Amino acid sequence: MEETKLIQGCKRNQAWAQKALFDQHAPSMMTVCRRYIGNGQDAEEVMLSGFLKFFQKIERFDYRGTGSISAYLRRVMVNECLMHLRGTRYITTEEIEDYSISHDENALDQLSASEILQLITVLPTGYRIVFNLYVIEGMTHQEIAETLNIKEGTSKSQLSKARALLQQMIIKMESHGLQS
Repeated sequence: MEETKLIQGCKRNQAWAQKALFDQHAPSMMTVCRRYIGNGQDAEEVMLSGFLKFFQKIERFDYRGTGSISAYLRRVMVNECLMHLRGTRYITTEEIEDYSISHDENALDQLSASEILQLITVLPTGYRIVFNLYVIEGMTHQEIAETLNIKEGTSKSQLSKARALLQQMIIKMESHGLQS
């Protein structure tokens, strides 16, 4: 079904349109939430909350053509994830063990998207949030610092540590794979 009709139906609070839009976008929005939240059950709750907010405020959405609904929903989901993490006090500058950086910078190229997602979800919360905002959402360190109310240097440090930890996890996976 054409997205314009779905949006119009949602603006009229029609259940069929809301369901169709949800069914169309829920899988990708769940992936976004899993990257931030980690826990599948919590990520699902955050995603549902994000859709609820979207439907409640859909009259504010200005449809500008193909693909814009997905980008708008993604922003809603990221904001909802950050609000959830703030509410549960997960967004703090964490004291986390330093990890040495591996020299294998091409390790990520050898993994599937689902394997990378799984690794991202087990990163410590601070690392995971900064990694997602910087690498996936394309935010600058300054924007991340303003969004999370942290110092820019903290954002850079968290990203560096996230990358180092991801590289270590990949090397560990590869070594286990070779031993099997």
